[in-house]
Amino acid sequence: MSTTDGAGPLRVLFAGESWIKHTIHMKGFDQFHNTEYEEGAGEFLAALDREGFDVTYVRGHEISSRFPKTIQELDRFDVVVLSDIGSNSFLLPDETFQRSERSANRLALLRDWTRAGGGVVMIGGYLSFTGIDGKARFGMTPLADVLPVRMLDHDDRIEESEGVKADFDEPTHPVLGGTPAEWPPLLGYNRVIAKPDATTIARAGEDPLLVVGQAGEGRSVAFASDLAPHWAPPEFVGWAHYQKLWASILSWAAGGRP
Repeated sequence: MSTTDGAGPLRVLFAGESWIKHTIHMKGFDQFHNTEYEEGAGEFLAALDREGFDVTYVRGHEISSRFPKTIQELDRFDVVVLSDIGSNSFLLPDETFQRSERSANRLALLRDWTRAGGGVVMIGGYLSFTGIDGKARFGMTPLADVLPVRMLDHDDRIEESEGVKADFDEPTHPVLGGTPAEWPPLLGYNRVIAKPDATTIARAGEDPLLVVGQAGEGRSVAFASDLAPHWAPPEFVGWAHYQKLWASILSWAAGGRP
């Protein structure tokens, strides 16, 4: 069972990777609608479970009601992971968007918690970093202060349908946990820029793919590609070292916790 200090399992708060699809079916003269709910992190969460981590999963539509609103609530965790969920879900809780009531800025709380020794990981996707059409917009939020990368001010997606190979600047860095510095090809990523005081572990050409950094007493990680399809194809999700890689990334990020 993986821990940061030997006292118990790593405590992970994972947010995002869920969506609702509303589809219009056109059949000649007629049409009908259907709605489906989906989650994309099944294998990722299963890997963390096999690793023995204590995971709390907050789905996209649950963020308003379940994502921590205080530092004390965040202190229940060692590392917070955000994946494919835009900043609006954190900045526009129901009490503010629907009732015009003041509420805590959850991304400012997450920034402060990280600086005090917490670990934060952002994983890429259409609504990570800047995101599709610039809609994720994390570069305009307090969380940008502690992430190890700077974000573009426009749509940051790089689509690589032919596959993109990761090259490694730091193949023995502990964030990789001894996993091979040879990943299966990825199919895209968010273009980000490593901050001067951050460490780029892996890149696609000149673009960073895995970047780590210190944030006060805490640590932060940016993984610019995906944990699931479509950018992470079956070869990556089914890779023999997939579980160990993510366990190592999250454990490294939590390493600043007392």
